[in-house]
Parts: sequence; C-alpha cells; structure tokens
Amino acid sequence: MRRACAVASLLAAACTTISPKSPEPATAPGGTAPAPAEQPTQAAPVPAPAPSFPAPPAAPPVPAAGKLVAARWDTLPGWKDDDLRDAWPALLASCFALKGRADWQRACWAATEVTAHDAATLRRYFESNFQPYLVMNANGSEQGLVTGYYEPLLHGSRNRTETYRYPIYGVPEDLVTIDLGDLYPELKGQRVRGRLDGKRVVPYYSRGEIDGPQAPLRGREILWVDDPVQLFFLHIQGSGRVRLDTGETVRVAYGDHNGHPFRSVGRMLVERGELTLDKASMQGIQGWARQHPDRLPQLLAENPAYVFFRELPDNGSGPNGTLGAALTAGRSIAVDPSSIPLGAPVFLATTWPGSATPLNRLVFAQDTGAAIKGPVRADFFWGFGEDAGQLAGRMRQPGRMWLLYPKPDRAGN
Repeated sequence: MRRACAVASLLAAACTTISPKSPEPATAPGGTAPAPAEQPTQAAPVPAPAPSFPAPPAAPPVPAAGKLVAARWDTLPGWKDDDLRDAWPALLASCFALKGRADWQRACWAATEVTAHDAATLRRYFESNFQPYLVMNANGSEQGLVTGYYEPLLHGSRNRTETYRYPIYGVPEDLVTIDLGDLYPELKGQRVRGRLDGKRVVPYYSRGEIDGPQAPLRGREILWVDDPVQLFFLHIQGSGRVRLDTGETVRVAYGDHNGHPFRSVGRMLVERGELTLDKASMQGIQGWARQHPDRLPQLLAENPAYVFFRELPDNGSGPNGTLGAALTAGRSIAVDPSSIPLGAPVFLATTWPGSATPLNRLVFAQDTGAAIKGPVRADFFWGFGEDAGQLAGRMRQPGRMWLLYPKPDRAGN
C-alpha cells in the first residue's frame, strides 16, 4: 500500500506538470488600507478548477486485425468477483508510463483522487472512467489463446568454468537495425536486423551459428550459466535472474534479438512424434532434453531466433515490460500492440493451467512478445521463481478479452 501511495503521489505530480492551466492561488485585492474602525476584509477563496485536458477520442483506435464491440459491464464474467485491490498497483504503473498521452490523462488523474482502496470503490472507479469493448478476431470469433510466462532463476558466474560454460551474450556491436519506414513510408513500423558484410547488409548469425564451434560472439559474454535448457527458456521468457557463485543475484533483461523468426521446439517434437500435444509444455520439453542431451544442441539450433541481454541490478520488483513499467505477477500480460494498446486494462476470461477452473480477472497490457500475434491473444505473467514457472509452463488455455478504454470524460459522456 505504501508503494501504491508513492506511485499515486508521483503520478499526481506528473499530471500537474502536464496540465497547461495550473491555477494561481487567489490573493486579496490591492488598494488603500481599511479604516481603523473596520475589520479587515479578505477576498472569498476561489476554488481551483479541475485540470484542463485535451478531449480524448470516444472510441479506442481500430485494431490492425479483428474488431472491437462496445459491451456492458455485466457481460464480463466474474467482473464483480475480482478483487481489484491486487490490480491497482498495475494501473498506477500503466498511468505513470502513459502520463503524456492525452487520451489517458483524465482516467489517470481520476485515479489520484481515489482515497479509499476497497474493492467496491475501485470497481466504481473503473466503471466510471472506462468503457469495455469485446475484442474479436478477424474471422468474427471471440475466443483466442492464452499462454503464460514467468521470470526464471538461473545459476551462474561472471567467469567461464567447467560448471558454468553456457554464455549469456550482451547486445553485439555489429548488430544493425534498419527501420524500413525511414526508406519507404508505407513500411512504417517494420524493422529488419542484420550485420554488414562489406557494403551489404546480410542476416545476422542464427542460433546454430552463435552456439556453433566458430562462436562469432566470443568476448561478448556478460555471464555464464550451468544449464543449456534453462538458458534456452530464458531466451523464450525474455528476462530472468541469475544467482552468481559469489552469492550475488543480478537481473538480465531483454536487450535485442538477431532478427530471425521464432520456431517452437515443442511443436517440432510433436510433429516428429517425440512428444504428445498434451506433453508439449515447458516441463515436457525439459524432460525430453534431460533424456536426450546429445540431441539437444541440434534441436535448439532449429529455432534460429536468439535473444541478447543486458545486466541490471536486482531491485526485487518485477521485470520491466515493453511499456517500461515493472510487470505485476498475475496482473500483467503481453499482447499484440497492433490490436491492443500498450498500457490498457484488459479483462481476461480464461481458465487455470491444465484445468477448466475459471480464471477471470483484470490485467494490464504491459508487454509484448514475438510469438504473441493477433487480437485475442495474451501471454499471462505469473511472476518469479519455480512455482510461477510450473504454472507458466502448463498455461495454454482458451480465453476471451475485453479492452477497457478511457471514456471521453469522467462522467462517461
């Protein structure tokens, strides 16, 4: 609660800075002094006007694929049962990241005025300041896929040893990123990655080349770890923590990637009959790898995508997502930003991993992922550690999504 209040205070300060019309305090009018026999008079206090914000749009941006359909709050399954106190810190994190956006200023300012943080009050806040929209796929269907991810813990060292011999690489100096929109406006937002070979830009090294005997990135290691399977899943998760042999724990965060497409090793194992579909979870792939260590390098090389990392101090909070805000366990999701605006609240209706037990709750679109494509598609952040990994690894559930978008004004008109 102390952290939530601190963030709210920061947010209030930020919104005050943004407001173009911060009123000056009223002062008594100047003039001659009153007669000695009269009591001094003061000007009546002038109430400060509400902050002046640009009017936001009445409807959210149109998604690149699919569509949004305005919905009533009573159509969101389990909306009244969700304890929104757990979601409030995630809302404040989104608001802090979006404080410069005109369409979010009213709703975020209203959040700073909420003094009671019981579930009922917070529910009224959302219903007063947001309009729910059912998210639909391009084919008109409402259901999509919900997977899970987490922040793993690895064991490592700053020096290569016989135990710690699998490298975590930093961002290579020769990695070139080209924004195609700078060359061709119709390709705005599309980027390619590669490296220079003379005067030509060629594809960057694939996973097989990076991990192969030539080791083209030798010297760019930032840490070494003891388990190639855990390292591979670190690449999939995008961030994690490493407990060093000195006792220190550091965080490694996504830095960049080599630009190659991601290929699912789980899907490959299913297609080859090595795993059944119900066993193609993180745990199932790890089990296969332990049984076939000699075949593991070849399998991993068939996924050419590779992630580079940067080291950060471990401050105990969640990892930062694409939005720039720290992720909140159980309340943050990764989305396709061409369909769901980053930072937005999303009501998610799905089920717990490997079961039919409903998991209906308010979450926030604070991250993205290479495999997260399409409107009704989410990757649910479970948090840090082994328990979170168990849930994330088994999470492959159907789900529906409602985007909550700020109303034009606090009255909802």
